[in-house]
Amino acid sequence: MDVPVLERTFIDDIKRLIEDARLNTYAAINAVMLETYWNIGKRIVEQEQQGKSRAEYGTQLLKVLSGELSAAFGKGFSARNLRNYRQFYLSFPHVEIWHTRVPNLTWSHIRTLLRVTDDAARIWYLNEAAQEMWSVRTLDRNISSQYYHRLLQSPAKEKVVSEMKSLTAAYERDKLEFIKNPMVAEFLGLASNMDFTESKLESAILTHLQKFIMELLCKGLHNNSYANKFIMQSDLN
Repeated sequence: MDVPVLERTFIDDIKRLIEDARLNTYAAINAVMLETYWNIGKRIVEQEQQGKSRAEYGTQLLKVLSGELSAAFGKGFSARNLRNYRQFYLSFPHVEIWHTRVPNLTWSHIRTLLRVTDDAARIWYLNEAAQEMWSVRTLDRNISSQYYHRLLQSPAKEKVVSEMKSLTAAYERDKLEFIKNPMVAEFLGLASNMDFTESKLESAILTHLQKFIMELLCKGLHNNSYANKFIMQSDLN
């Protein structure tokens, strides 16, 4: 059925509004996730500093905390993940360093950055990944190929940059990369189901995102019950 030009323009406008709303919602969810993980890491470090024997106390602390959080909120709070949250805070102790980059960076980006031991290189990768909107795969490849150090030492920087863009062109960001990440489902408290198809998972997450954005609009981010409790139960039928 042919649609008149005026009606097609109208329909396209509505589609763009929905797509923009979804992207804004993803950004809101992502910001809450990163802020939550950073604050968990900060609180863990503060608690560890009260322990008499830091190494032994820290190991036991994470084990007990993981058990309690996993029982209350499900997956996403293993001892390994808690160590990552702790490292997130230690690697970026000043919130302003990473907070302004949040719109273009996900937890997968941050977790990848934690592999970089050189402070200057880590901050540089953080800035470049945010400014250039690198996908996680591009960031991972650039870190693995020592892109920062090669660029720093090369007299022909444009050639190095051009080569990198050519080699990572296939890693163009998937629009749904963020919500396909299992960490997002875990953060939102969605039930675990290995047989769940990708399309159904996306649909379930988007349903919860709608609830989430409504609460953001009605109550404000800091008073949001979903954001603060970071759980939303679902049967995923």
